[in-house]
This record gives sequence, C-alpha cells and structure tokens, in this order.
Amino acid sequence: MNVEKILKSIDEEIQRLQEARNLIADASGANSVVKAKGNPAKKRRRLSAEARKRMADAQRARWSAKKKAQK
Repeated sequence: MNVEKILKSIDEEIQRLQEARNLIADASGANSVVKAKGNPAKKRRRLSAEARKRMADAQRARWSAKKKAQK
C-alpha cells in the first residue's frame, strides 16, 4: 500500500465516523458541537415559601438566643 491509499482510507474512515456521530447527536437531541469543558451550570434548588419562613424563624430564634446570652 502506498501513502496516498493510506491517507485516502483514513479520510474515508474519518468521514464515516463524523456522519455516525452526527446521526447519534441528532437522534439524542444533543448539539453537534462539543461543549466547552468546565463546570456545568447546576440546577437551582427552589424552596417553598413555607420552608423559607421556617428557616427565617429559626435564624431569628438563634439571633435572639445569642442576644440574650450577651446580656
């Protein structure tokens, strides 16, 4: 095999793999562009109004206890 045949074979294999990747990406709904590395955005956790109120009341109780202890 000469170098030109090897290069042609490699180019054909690259093309075949790119087409397969695009088919899979389209089927899964993923973008065909690879995302940049780094920390992905974390999903925000939402608290109910009742939970926020309980937390605020607990914090106020801690502040009150600390204030009483200082006197």
